[in-house]
Amino acid sequence: MLLVDNLLTGPGHGLVWVFRKVQEAAEQALRDEYRSITAELGSLYLLLESGEIDEEQFGVREQRLLDRMDELEAQGYGANGDEPSDDDD
Repeated sequence: MLLVDNLLTGPGHGLVWVFRKVQEAAEQALRDEYRSITAELGSLYLLLESGEIDEEQFGVREQRLLDRMDELEAQGYGANGDEPSDDDD
């Protein structure tokens, strides 16, 4: 009977594993995006200091990056790189 149970539940376990891997990959992509935005902000400050962009261009681009960082932080993907937090406890 155990063999029959394994045959019947095997595909379900496989799907759960696949969904977990997809979720882990998506979470890693969001953490990587946060790090990328941080690096892009650093580059943006250098462009401003070197005079390659003016204050107006800097402000527009900085605001766009900061808004996206805020969205990621609201989802729990912030500077600490941890998993999303469950603050409902």
